[in-house]
Amino acid sequence: MSRIFQGKLAIQQRVLPFYRAPFFDLLSEACSGGLDVFAGNPRRGESIESIRELQTARYYHAKNVHLFSGSLYLCWQRNLFAWIRTVRPDVIIMEANPRYPASTDAIRWMHGQGKPVIGWGLGAPELSGIGGRARESSRSKFLLSFDAMIAYSDTGAEEYRRLGIAPNRVFVAPNAVTRAPIDPPVLRDVPKGKANLLFVGRLQQRKRVDLLMRACASLPEGLQPRLTIVGDGPDRLRLENIATEIYPNTIFTGTLIGDALTPHFLQADLFVLPGTGGLAIQQAMSYALPVIVAEGDGTQSNLVRSSNGWHVIPGDLENLENTLKNALSNSEKLPHMGMESYRIVRKEINLEKMVEVFLEAIHTVSHS
Repeated sequence: MSRIFQGKLAIQQRVLPFYRAPFFDLLSEACSGGLDVFAGNPRRGESIESIRELQTARYYHAKNVHLFSGSLYLCWQRNLFAWIRTVRPDVIIMEANPRYPASTDAIRWMHGQGKPVIGWGLGAPELSGIGGRARESSRSKFLLSFDAMIAYSDTGAEEYRRLGIAPNRVFVAPNAVTRAPIDPPVLRDVPKGKANLLFVGRLQQRKRVDLLMRACASLPEGLQPRLTIVGDGPDRLRLENIATEIYPNTIFTGTLIGDALTPHFLQADLFVLPGTGGLAIQQAMSYALPVIVAEGDGTQSNLVRSSNGWHVIPGDLENLENTLKNALSNSEKLPHMGMESYRIVRKEINLEKMVEVFLEAIHTVSHS
């Protein structure tokens, strides 16, 4: 590590997704007093694969009480205050979410001890609708109580600055789930004949794999690719029926992890995630693949650029079809775009870089 935090760090989360564990363990190695992570169970029915074990960081189970739903949802973490008083961290990083009422008391207690609190979140887009102004005011008061903010993207960072948070107290740590690749990039040829499209993810309706198959079926016959769907989930049977009906040139592999995924990344020419979420983007980019992703909360904007891929409008079949047609009609560009994908995850967006930004934020608030 380029720098070490000489103290004890704590991080509060609502839940601990499995993909976050490598980041917390790596960050823990950069803290002389170690890292304590506080997180609990997701709501029933949430498709979040959470864990309760970390290799290096220390894990504490939060007693989450989920209240209401939709725009009224709240998560009361009953033992948050007791945990903080027991751990007594030098710095704590908390989810910047006003829907967690216990967080306010925790922030107030930390400040009473003369200890800084950093918020970590997606951003703060303008609120509208009934009570939008009141909710905006309440959220702003909560966010301004943090000593610094870490955003997932430039978009989120700009939203925090708009609220009045000092620019030198806003940091951007693009969401990373894998370390920087150490192997040389895959050297790809221009696709000959039908291109190979790859999707990797949990098969849920929000992933919009159905839209991807419909878009492929709408392409001119000469551009229609071979489509491989890696993953499983509650939407699989419906998707297989759609494939049989409109796009039989689709292969469903089921869930594959580790080395079993490698051949599919190597054979692909283009990686596509047409719906929300997508932890496999960085993995695909580490295999020097160009990518198409749906625009979402802004977290993909730093990762996917015009030099290595395309953003599509969620749920817009015509937009996805036109984007696929553009990509596959200019297939000679795909290997070059894939090399840019590799460069981005090797040099700019990876777990090591994410840890560096967090340490920068921690040192800033610790020495002010």
